[in-house]
Amino acid sequence: MNQSSTNHYNFTPQSKRIAFIHATWHQDIVLNCLTGFETELASRGYDVSLIEVIPVPGAYEIPLHAKLLAKSGQYAAIACSALVVDGGIYRHDFVAQTVCNALMQVQLETEVPVLTAVLTPHNFHEHEEHKEYFSRHFIKKGAELANACDASIRLTEQAKLSL
Repeated sequence: MNQSSTNHYNFTPQSKRIAFIHATWHQDIVLNCLTGFETELASRGYDVSLIEVIPVPGAYEIPLHAKLLAKSGQYAAIACSALVVDGGIYRHDFVAQTVCNALMQVQLETEVPVLTAVLTPHNFHEHEEHKEYFSRHFIKKGAELANACDASIRLTEQAKLSL
C-alpha cells in the first residue's frame, strides 16, 4: 500500500455518536463503567451528550441491540458493559463467551467498532466488599473502554478512507 504524506486525516471527536449498551443486572456496579467511559472520552474532546445509553435486561441481550444499532449507520462505535457472575450453575462462562463472540461477529459484519467491558469475575459475592471493589474496577474498565473506543474509531475511519 502506498501511503502519501499529503493524505491528512482531519478527526473531529466532538461530532461522533457512540452507543453505550449496558446490562441491567448489577446495574449499580455496571454503570460505573459508563462514568469512567464518559470521563475519559470527555478528556479526549468527545461530546458526552452524543453518547446514547441503552439499557438491556442482561448481557445475553447486548449483541442483538449492538447489531441493530451498528446497522443503523448512526454510530461511530458501540461500547458494551455487563457483569456476568457465577450464580452457582456455571452458566456464566457460557454467557460471557457467547456475548463476546457475538459482539466480535457484529463488528466484523457491520464494520462498526464494537467494544466490550463484559466482565466475568472468578469470585463475586453480594457483599459490600465485592460491590465496592467491582464498582471501582468498572470505573477503570470504563476508562480503558474509552481508550479502545477512541483508537478504534480513528483507525476504522482512516482504514475506510484508504479503500
